[in-house]
Amino acid sequence: MHTTEVLIVGGGPAGSSCAWRLKQHGIDCLLLDREAFPRLKLCAGWITPQVVSDLELNIADYPHSFLTFETTVVHLYGMSFRLTAPQHSIRRIEFDDWLLKRSGAPMINHDVRTIKEVDGGYLIDNQYHGKYLIGAGGTRCPVYRTFFRQHNPRAKTLQVVALELEFPFHWRNGDCHLWFFEHRLPGYAWYVPKAEGYLNIGIGGMATRLSDRGSDIKDHWSRFTEKLRKSRLIPTTELEPSGYSYYLRSEIDTPRLGNAFVIGDSSGLATRDMCEGIGPAIRSGLQAADTIATGTTFDLEPVSRTSLNHRLAARFLEYRFCRA
Repeated sequence: MHTTEVLIVGGGPAGSSCAWRLKQHGIDCLLLDREAFPRLKLCAGWITPQVVSDLELNIADYPHSFLTFETTVVHLYGMSFRLTAPQHSIRRIEFDDWLLKRSGAPMINHDVRTIKEVDGGYLIDNQYHGKYLIGAGGTRCPVYRTFFRQHNPRAKTLQVVALELEFPFHWRNGDCHLWFFEHRLPGYAWYVPKAEGYLNIGIGGMATRLSDRGSDIKDHWSRFTEKLRKSRLIPTTELEPSGYSYYLRSEIDTPRLGNAFVIGDSSGLATRDMCEGIGPAIRSGLQAADTIATGTTFDLEPVSRTSLNHRLAARFLEYRFCRA
């Protein structure tokens, strides 16, 4: 039996950030993840200055691919314009592994099957016991499934489906591009260059609205990649994407039950304007760790519902994505 103060299920940014902060507080913890790191993670890999600040990240000391965009090119209703607001891109296969190692917490590769409340704590698969339990395992998190699904049911209208691909490519256009609502897509597409010759392209939309329109995200992918080929932004060869799904922020009535918490995508915290998951995952992980250390209330209000600093733009996108 392995006993610790805090069991964290999931070694992604939510779990590793929580572990990092717990270690700063001098609290023992153990991370469990079914995958070995470094591992492939589907995500545009676009992070905000707020993420850099929350992680106390010194960009000059970060040892992996890191690219800063001073402007982002937005394409909306046939118009194109530049937003002057620094943003950054990373490769998740590198970033997540670095965060995990930086946390200083031990991690065991383990696919969690059963979780029980026993002896004033939580027992996972009769092997791991902790006083506190953190669910940081993403959309399919076993902690959410076991304890929180009935208390925080997910709204199908807030489900995002996405297709993306990250691949080696010597891009010529180093700008980040975003295309909103093309061909009635209830979402947007992205072109995100990475340092050291990588590129991430993808497209995401609200699942229910796509279904209601008889539309398929794969059709939008085909149109999007054809546009990029014609613009000579990607190779002429066929590109096979991978897909994933997650949920935007809704009213989360119960982020804590006893000494069990759900954070990040396990709780459905992606922002309602830009559908950003990394920032809320990290902020909620830090919040959970501070709650355990200080005995205060676990409050998700400090975890922003939106990504954009421009209030009008954030409200417009939130309305377009989240309306019933």
